[in-house]
Parts: sequence; C-alpha cells; structure tokens
Amino acid sequence: MNDASGFSDAHDVRAAGARAGRRVEYFTPGWNVIESGVAIGAGLLAGSIALIGFGVDSVIESVSGGVLLWRLYAQQADERREQPAVKLVGLSFLLLAAYVAVDAIKALVQREAPRAPLMGIGLAFASLVVLPLLARAKRRVATRPASRALHADAWQTGLCAWLSANLLGGLILNAIAGWWWSDPVAALVMVPIIAREGVAALRGEPHMA
Repeated sequence: MNDASGFSDAHDVRAAGARAGRRVEYFTPGWNVIESGVAIGAGLLAGSIALIGFGVDSVIESVSGGVLLWRLYAQQADERREQPAVKLVGLSFLLLAAYVAVDAIKALVQREAPRAPLMGIGLAFASLVVLPLLARAKRRVATRPASRALHADAWQTGLCAWLSANLLGGLILNAIAGWWWSDPVAALVMVPIIAREGVAALRGEPHMA
C-alpha cells in the first residue's frame, strides 16, 4: 500500500508539474506571435534589419515553445517525448545562432545602421522586462517534471532576453552616438554561446541553470 501510495503521489506531482509547464509554455507562443508581428512590421516600415532579425528570433522561439507543449501534452508519453523534445530545442538553438550570425555579418559588411522607431524601442524594452520573468518561471516549473527540455527552453528564453538587450542598446547607441556597429557586434558575441547550447542539447546535455 505504501508503494502504491508513493507512486500515486509521484504521479500527482508530475501531473501538477506538467500542468504548470503547459501554462507557462502557452504564454511563450502567444507572446512571441505578438512580438514577432510588431518587430517585423516595425522593421519593414523603418528599414531596420535589427528589428526584422529580432522578429525572426521570436518566430524561432515560438517553435521551441510549440515543441515543449508537445512534450507536456500527454503525461503518459513524458519519457518517450523527452529526448526528441531536447533535440528539437537544440535544433532551434542552432537555427537561431545561424540567423543571428548571418544577420550580424550582413549588417557589418553593408554598414546597416539599426534605425530607432519608437515602436521598436518600446518593444525591445517590453521584451527585456517580460523575457527574464518568463525564463525564471520556466526554470521553476522545469524542476517539477524534472525535464531537461524545459530547462533548455528556459535557457533559450534567457538568451533571447539578452538579444532584447542587444537590440535596445544598439538602437539607443545608434540614435545617440551614431554607433551603428554596436548591435551587430554584440549579436556576434552571442553566436558561439547560442551554438554551444544547441550542440549540448542535441547531445542530450542541455544547460540546466
């Protein structure tokens, strides 16, 4: 009876953790659909490569959020879905690293300065507030189903918060000091970090911060 009770309690804890994880992950694609739409729209209107790139990043993170919802959808499939979910999140890391690298190098070669529309600055600031809170919430719920995929997705959200800071800093520095190169240089610094996390996730060893 004690074994059965312990199994039931563990199952209840996992089920509660999966529900909490789904609530957090539902917010991820919702926020990123809005973020990507505003960023790409504002970027096209202003001719800002930095904003368009930020919007594409949001699309990639939406895909990652969808993968995690798939991972959490059926409690009985948790173990079977865990490993492919980790690898899919790792693939999204590598897609993000590739896009950021190409976008940053293109901006440096063509000397493309990030323009500073008020909508873009406001979006970058809002993302800098929301994304760290979302990453912390993901890390908190990731310990309840003990999911490496959730931990990896939380780390990706944290990296996207850093990209928000890069975007905001690049827009402001270009507007105030004319430092057009600050945004792509900061983005290039992030590329090896993002790629390293992608490779680790593909190996089944994601960052567990």
